[in-house]
Amino acid sequence: MSHTSVSYDDVEPRAPGMHFLRDALDCDQLGFTVLDASAGWEGKEHDHEHDDQEEIYFLAEGAATLTVDGDDVQLDAGDAVRVPADATRTLSFEAESQMVIAGAP
Repeated sequence: MSHTSVSYDDVEPRAPGMHFLRDALDCDQLGFTVLDASAGWEGKEHDHEHDDQEEIYFLAEGAATLTVDGDDVQLDAGDAVRVPADATRTLSFEAESQMVIAGAP
């Protein structure tokens, strides 16, 4: 078969609202996550320097703040932000939101 498909609803969340689809889609290098966040959801500060993975955060619905190396980036639906592997990042959501996160080395 030349493709793999999955519904994110069929993937058990590994953290509240976070559906990690990398394994379900049998990806070798691309990480792909769908995040359904309630208002007030906050993530942990982290980076990806250890695995050299840059990430793109795309807000499909809602309102969010992505803090990158201490700088707050306000996101509205339709906004996308690229974050390099060595930058620290933290997410928080002001409203019920849906975000797609893609990452690769």
